[in-house]
Amino acid sequence: MTDEEQVLEAAATIVAAFGSNDKERYFSLFCSDATFIFHASSSRLNSRAEYESEWSAWELTGFRIHSCSSSDPKVTFHGGGSVAVFSHTVRTDLTVGSERLQAGERESIVFELVNGTWIAVHEHLSIDPNFLGK
Repeated sequence: MTDEEQVLEAAATIVAAFGSNDKERYFSLFCSDATFIFHASSSRLNSRAEYESEWSAWELTGFRIHSCSSSDPKVTFHGGGSVAVFSHTVRTDLTVGSERLQAGERESIVFELVNGTWIAVHEHLSIDPNFLGK
């Protein structure tokens, strides 16, 4: 399997875990010192533990993921091939509070090759302006 195929597989695993609301599996795919920037969060999350805490707070308000799909994937390599940036378009069906919503976003996930495995070290999510109002 090529490095690109491995990164695409790692990203697909993250999307599948997120889309099935399997938060234990989802969080296990990020290194402990990963950072996260989300348009719905007031500040950068500086570790996986901070994100897990934020997720738990969201759950108290009724947050739940029902499904998630990925399209338009792109992988670029940096740092001599040991760092990969995966970007894609994301569609998520979720509940926030008591409201069922559809979210359209663009996302980048940075992976690092560690002991032969691509692990996520950073995630950035922004609103997809092509999805607004749909």
